[in-house]
Amino acid sequence: MHRGIQIIVIGLLPLAAAASAQPKHEFRGAWIATVRSLDWPDREAHPYVQQADLVQMLDRLQAVGVNAVFFQVRSEADAMYASNVEPWSYWLTGNQGTPPGPYYDPLAVAIAESHKRGMELHAWFNPYRTNISAGYPTAPGHLTNAQPDLLYRAGPLILMDPGKDAVRDYIVRVIMDVVRRYDVDGIHIDDYFYPYPPNEITTQDTATFAAEHRGFTSLKDWRRNNVDLLVAQIADSLRAYDPYIKWGISPFGIYTNNVPEGIVGFDAYDAIFADPLAWLQAGTIDYLVPQLYWPFDGDQDYDKLARWWAEQRSGRQLYIGHALTRTDPETFSGRLFSADEIPRQIQFNRDHENIQGSVIFRAQNLSKYYSQGIFAWLREDLYRHPALTPSMPYKDQAPPPPPTGLMHTWTGPTEVTLTWTPPASGTTRYAVYRIASSRPPDVDLVTQDAANLLAVTGEATLADYPEPGPYPYFYFVRSVSRNSVESAASAPVVVHARAPAVRNVVQQGAAHLPVANAQVEFNLEAGAAVSIRILDALGQELQTLIQNQPMNPGTHRYAWDGTDQKGRVLRRGLYFVLVDQGSKRTVKPVVAHARR
Repeated sequence: MHRGIQIIVIGLLPLAAAASAQPKHEFRGAWIATVRSLDWPDREAHPYVQQADLVQMLDRLQAVGVNAVFFQVRSEADAMYASNVEPWSYWLTGNQGTPPGPYYDPLAVAIAESHKRGMELHAWFNPYRTNISAGYPTAPGHLTNAQPDLLYRAGPLILMDPGKDAVRDYIVRVIMDVVRRYDVDGIHIDDYFYPYPPNEITTQDTATFAAEHRGFTSLKDWRRNNVDLLVAQIADSLRAYDPYIKWGISPFGIYTNNVPEGIVGFDAYDAIFADPLAWLQAGTIDYLVPQLYWPFDGDQDYDKLARWWAEQRSGRQLYIGHALTRTDPETFSGRLFSADEIPRQIQFNRDHENIQGSVIFRAQNLSKYYSQGIFAWLREDLYRHPALTPSMPYKDQAPPPPPTGLMHTWTGPTEVTLTWTPPASGTTRYAVYRIASSRPPDVDLVTQDAANLLAVTGEATLADYPEPGPYPYFYFVRSVSRNSVESAASAPVVVHARAPAVRNVVQQGAAHLPVANAQVEFNLEAGAAVSIRILDALGQELQTLIQNQPMNPGTHRYAWDGTDQKGRVLRRGLYFVLVDQGSKRTVKPVVAHARR
């Protein structure tokens, strides 16, 4: 019996609405959820594997164009880091209070790897949730055991009581412990304030209201004010310690019923006692990410909601949260969005000056699941050029010193590596520009066009593969401050691209397929494990699709998205697929339609 395997190389997916130029500054975020190990980690995996999985996820996020990640560090009064206050998370090791062994610190790894890739890292906290009744024993130092007087129960949930002064002080203590010990770019909390139905709060806080009412006579107004006080206290603490740190919240997407007109449903204001407009008007947050998890033209019309939120931002930054989970059956069991829904929403945001970007829920819908082909759609179209996060006008606008000593070295037949000397202080990452020109270009004009931004990186080095053409390439680098303010440019270097030397690769019955989206079929004998790898024209291994995998009879399809093993986008061109089954090897050429 024979089995056919088809390798499909994905090409460009068209987006009819994407006619406008890409901005050079745009927030492109992704939530990495750790509660219930939704995105990461596999708590049964070895710590080395957990770290490799996290690095691989960040590689994929970088490859698709993400420039900021929200890494969930506290989901149930626990810690995905070496906390001085709360126990290690059950979702990391399978035993709350037990550190990983061999030891590592997930937050420290996430920060270092994100910064290396030129991405911001915002530590994501769930402020009040203490236990979601997952059926595991809590550690002796956990709040459920150490301070039950701060808690109340709502159905299976155990939560901190927002009305207590001691609760606000405790949450701020937890957050500031992270801020003082970790190099985070931002602090972020989600929309879990008071609990959602069917576990909504009823009379559990009446005693707190009586004891700590602060002059309020309305229980609902008091509850909203409890949240307002926490938001303001976090803002004051962060700004006093480090005004560079960004502080934001992702509230539920409907503010209140019939606002805007015709929008009805579960809401933030009356159901979970959150008042985002109060935070915007008071300036107690730096950014807001309303979760608009609905499509265009429905009962909760995306168009209406996004326009309304854009009108409310009061000079603060607004990014929109998108439910990419609703594009894939692995992450959503209801009716799925159409393939173009999220790309249309992102383009809508870009076309409205009061919306500064988008945040994707969740990371695995970009790094693991197909999700209606969104990875290719973003990388090849909407996010085809890198972007810096937007600068906040209410934070320091001073430019950092420029890098110096920019040099280039040929480190491969067609690979050129740039290196430079970082300034003494004031920078967190670098914007690297490249333009082909017959004469030295106008730096100011070049840096205004996002198409000339080659990369954003946290390292003082970058490898590139310039394609031969009639003109040399001019490269220069700018330092970027924590508020995304750029320095003056370094002195440029000039590089004349080298043509690749192509040598023959032994092929067994392979016919050249000089078209994009080539489909290659392999007839394999049953009985042996199969490996499929991607090689370049020089025979260098770039990607392993499957490794020594037994396969059942039938047709199997594998998609290669034009990236290497680290998720880096490869140049368009000729590549080879090697299929090994036992002692038999088949080699077939494919033409990748990838674009830098």
